[in-house]
Amino acid sequence: MAFWLPRLLLVGELVAVALVATAASAPAETTQVLALAPTIDAVLTNIRNWIMGILALLATVFLTIGGTRYVLANGDPSEVEKAKQAFKNSGFGYALAALAPLVVEILRGIVGA
Repeated sequence: MAFWLPRLLLVGELVAVALVATAASAPAETTQVLALAPTIDAVLTNIRNWIMGILALLATVFLTIGGTRYVLANGDPSEVEKAKQAFKNSGFGYALAALAPLVVEILRGIVGA
């Protein structure tokens, strides 16, 4: 087994060097893309969607943590309070996710789009 290990490593190194050399000699693209979105409205819509998605994801994580803490509290008042606080935090997260379109509208007003 030890006899084949150095040869296997050598073959792996040669393959890695060949891949790097091939990738380095690839022609570079000459076109530049400055923006994928055609308008400011599209950019602001994308921002709104990302904000809503991230906030909803975090709120769901807090809701899951709160539910798990509540189930595992086993009657411990301090753990029940921590679970309730996690539930409140998830509610705030969902409320902020619902308000994300308002934030984007404020940005539209500032930018003038």
